[in-house]
Amino acid sequence: MWAPGQALIEEANVTAFARQAIRRWKLGFNSYPEFYAWSVDHPEQFWESVWDSCGVIASKKGARVLVDGERMPGAKWFPEARLNFAENLLRRRDGADAYVFWDETGFRRRISHGELHAEVSRVAQAMRAEGLVAGDRVAAFIPNMPETAVFALAAISIGAVWSSCSPDFGTDGVLDRFGQTGPKLLFCADGYLYNGKAHDSLARVQEIAARLPGLRRVVVVPHLALHSLQSALNSSQSALNSSQSALHPFQSALHSLQSTPQPDLSAIANARSYADWVAPYAPGAIAYAQLPFDHPLYILFTSGTTGKPKCIVHGAGGTLLAGLKTYKLQFDVRPRDRFFYYTTCNWVMWNLLFEGLLAEASVMLYDGSPFVRDAAILFDYCDAERFTQFGTSAKFIDAIAKRGLKPAKTHSLASVRTIISTGSPLVPESYDYVYREIKRDVCLSSISGGTDIMGCFADANPILPVWRGELQCRSLGMKVEVWDEDGRALLGRKGELVCTRPFPSMPVGFWNDADGKRYHEAYFARFPNVWCHGDYCELTARGTMIVYGRSDATLNPGGVRIGTAEIYGQVEKIDAVEESVAIGQLWPPEQPSDTRVVLFVKLRPGLVLDAELEDRIRRQIREHTTPRHVPARIVQVSDIPRTKNGKVVELAVKAMVHGMPVTHTDALANPEVLQLFRNLPELAV
Repeated sequence: MWAPGQALIEEANVTAFARQAIRRWKLGFNSYPEFYAWSVDHPEQFWESVWDSCGVIASKKGARVLVDGERMPGAKWFPEARLNFAENLLRRRDGADAYVFWDETGFRRRISHGELHAEVSRVAQAMRAEGLVAGDRVAAFIPNMPETAVFALAAISIGAVWSSCSPDFGTDGVLDRFGQTGPKLLFCADGYLYNGKAHDSLARVQEIAARLPGLRRVVVVPHLALHSLQSALNSSQSALNSSQSALHPFQSALHSLQSTPQPDLSAIANARSYADWVAPYAPGAIAYAQLPFDHPLYILFTSGTTGKPKCIVHGAGGTLLAGLKTYKLQFDVRPRDRFFYYTTCNWVMWNLLFEGLLAEASVMLYDGSPFVRDAAILFDYCDAERFTQFGTSAKFIDAIAKRGLKPAKTHSLASVRTIISTGSPLVPESYDYVYREIKRDVCLSSISGGTDIMGCFADANPILPVWRGELQCRSLGMKVEVWDEDGRALLGRKGELVCTRPFPSMPVGFWNDADGKRYHEAYFARFPNVWCHGDYCELTARGTMIVYGRSDATLNPGGVRIGTAEIYGQVEKIDAVEESVAIGQLWPPEQPSDTRVVLFVKLRPGLVLDAELEDRIRRQIREHTTPRHVPARIVQVSDIPRTKNGKVVELAVKAMVHGMPVTHTDALANPEVLQLFRNLPELAV
């Protein structure tokens, strides 16, 4: 559907990297498949090249790259290294944009690299004054805005461990996460904006703070007050038409807050406003803690819809190398690029977005609904700020396609080189839509990996073609294969995604898992010494990948494995269907001996699932897949449960259908919908 021209290939970062590696290691290859093979067969050479060519800042590198490289888990990368992750992000000090922030009303503010460094230095001083040291946990219950990045950078600079959660979570959902990690410092906002409404956060913050026993301080950003202030400033600026003074309003906005009415924090123990908390500290040099390669950097949380979220600990060095590889080699981000990804602070994509400074790019932040302005807000933002990379989810692309949006006719999008999609498999029809209605000359990269690895197994690539419905390639340095149930490698057939060699961004472990048992069970129990990711997928003869869904949600009627994405790809072609979820129901219920496929559909407003529509759905699935894919039952529901990141929760639906409890629902955007799937008479026959 798209292929890079020779000029694009010559200009790409990965081309320069490959040529340097060929010279350095005296390699004889001249094709991309050979380049990939070298990256996984000689991991020490590859990752040392990433370190050197991508410019890692460290006080010490050390002589050894990999120790115990045959062990997984157990391999140790750069065991003698000492570095600081934040120092690698704050390498620029100039007046160019570091972060630009929009919300549903449009532009809010921007912060330059110089201003960012100054503000991080103040926050780091305030943290040290609170007694925080390396290894302490710092948490944030906060929107995706520039202050969030400031707090994360300051925490990382002193060696604290960062975790975050979006402010649309309820109290129990936040405590399910932060209650496990014991933060000493909590950042939050007084509220957030979504879908045109202001939502208060402080009542939940009061309860959260009271139930975190080791918490020393709560720091509150008056986000709603700042929003009102900025709206007034922007209106005045527009009236004056004086663009020069508004180029970097970040510091002036913060300083103005000192005289702006502050929210009442008296009910929250040990709470202070952000402006008051940092007021005693002047900008200065940052004392970056120099720490081991595996020093904990982030704690990321799984969705937790079928139990308490798992707390995945990622190390600073592995995350750094994976981030440099992702941004510079896979995404082809260059200095002065303007990188955007739609995300909240609850998703690993926030961590990835925040790290865009590794490539010396400007990072575009957005908080709020992506569907305001008739779903044009992100494209308005793209044109106004000249995005070079536009990151989103497969669900967003599907949603705007169903709304009939045609951004290619309403927007320029001239600056965009790459569109990146993740969260769920991008169906072939979405490829058609992007190239027909968004932009023809663009690299459309569906990627797959995520929270577990702070990176990708299947990745973007600026010098490879895009094939309809396929992920471009296996990620460099990741020895990805597809195995059958007996551990035999497959080509052109469906199986389990595995990684057969260690990689630097493997988790350090799980929090509160001293013996590593839960970590081992999550990834290494099925195939010894091999990472089993839990994706059901296919490696094609041309080196692309197709993801069919999660292995634990794979359907198994009559003993034949079926990926749910195969069904969704056909159902989404039916205009009447807005969304769907497929599960395997044990059948018959009294004495189950098999599994039957059940499909739940949410239809467009006003439509009813009649016999004719059922027949259309079944015919579409049968004609384009196999008879095994055809659901035994199709049931109309008013909504489909999904996480706050937009992922359909198949396992939670399956649990409800089978009368099993779903106790941790705070990760869901619409938990009340789960009750629609309990005790359905349609599923008793």
